[in-house]
Amino acid sequence: EDIKGFLKTSGWEKKLQNAVYSELSVFPSPCHPSAPPEHIKESLAYMRKAQGNWEKRILKSLNSMCTELGIPLAQKRSVNDQKELLNKWNEMGTDEPDLSLFRPVYAPKDFLEVLMNLRNPNYETSEQPNFRNHLGLIQVPLKVKDIPELKEYFSELDLNAGQMDIDDSAQVPPELFENEHVRIGQKVLTEQDSAAAQQYIRQGCPTSLRAELWALILNVSDQPEDVLYYEQLKANVILHDLLVDSLIYKDVKLTASNDDYYFVFEDYLYQVLLCFSRDTSVLQHFAYSSATPPKSYIRGKLGMEEYAVFYPPNGVIPFHGFSMYVAPLCFLYHEPSKLYQVFREIYVRYFFRLHSISSHPSGIVSLCLLFESLLQMHLPQVFYHLREIGAQPLRISFKWMVRAFSGYLATDQLLLLWDRILGYNSLEILAVLAAAVFAFRAVNLMEVTSLAAAEAVLADLSTLKVMPLLQIFLFATGT
Repeated sequence: EDIKGFLKTSGWEKKLQNAVYSELSVFPSPCHPSAPPEHIKESLAYMRKAQGNWEKRILKSLNSMCTELGIPLAQKRSVNDQKELLNKWNEMGTDEPDLSLFRPVYAPKDFLEVLMNLRNPNYETSEQPNFRNHLGLIQVPLKVKDIPELKEYFSELDLNAGQMDIDDSAQVPPELFENEHVRIGQKVLTEQDSAAAQQYIRQGCPTSLRAELWALILNVSDQPEDVLYYEQLKANVILHDLLVDSLIYKDVKLTASNDDYYFVFEDYLYQVLLCFSRDTSVLQHFAYSSATPPKSYIRGKLGMEEYAVFYPPNGVIPFHGFSMYVAPLCFLYHEPSKLYQVFREIYVRYFFRLHSISSHPSGIVSLCLLFESLLQMHLPQVFYHLREIGAQPLRISFKWMVRAFSGYLATDQLLLLWDRILGYNSLEILAVLAAAVFAFRAVNLMEVTSLAAAEAVLADLSTLKVMPLLQIFLFATGT
């Protein structure tokens, strides 16, 4: 009893609760006691095999670039280079290294081709269309939610529930709802309760409280030891030059630097992503990810397992658009170590699922299937019309989902969408929004006659409002 009393008065009880809640949010539900360890990563053998083949392909692409350019995967920087990098750490964006020979290891469209070829070997499929075939691009039989299940799952988004950023709430004037919502948010922060914060942001997050509430949900505290850890990662960046550094530079230059919202954060992106590539604590997420970190060998020791090392040290090879996972967070966090921790937590909880092959409900395969099944149920004419003209809807929406809509929506709308990812601890909302966008532009889409025209209709999402689209699609239609 004394210990319980001490934990309560010292505030440790809440910290322990949040830590346990954080672990429960991340780890998969328990398997059968005799299930082999790989079943925790991914229970379906054909998915594991497909993921393994995809990883080999990525590694081959990385190694061939290495050979072509005659650049080692990793090397120690000279003393002069170390000094130079340290001096310009806060203004790396001014650096213009020649990256013309570097190319992204893969882009979302390459990944989509792999997912389109996924098949369950235990499932009878013929190339001829029949009632068993899925009319979309994804041909694997996974269970995804239908509209009634989604309505129940996202019940807090109902038309009668108040939402941040919606002006026409039926019963309560928006100012009243907003003031009350802010007051409750401040109370949640005072209580420092992760579970309450997660429930709270399902109705959206006031801009002034978002940074603190997200950190609370993700159990990020920014203690002195966290700042020290970030500084150690920075020291590793200064000390060693990795080939992935050039891939990160190239990706930021190709994406965020050209974005009207995010170009100002270029330096932050370099700092966070370079440190992320050195962070071996990221390897822990492979315990519940279908992916396996790539290995390389110390020079001259090829094939000798005792000289194998994970490459890059965090086990994650960046692809085209990877930096857009970090960019929106720069609006919320201006302290690099806090920004870094929040990004790392969001990545190891959610975003890793967007570029690995798995049967998880938040995995990209399930999201694609959910998107296609929603369109077929909700908008059969649009789906069939686009399919007939060779403009399969998933070819357009895939890049939105892989990037979690970052770089496509206006930032305030994107943050409202990500509120719901954290609030529901699920990425399924991405597929629902993608389908809602098609529903919103359905009339125009029925008139297009080519993939290029369909892409043009859906090229600019920056004026869209996320919450009205989601509410109308889920709750205001006949189904």
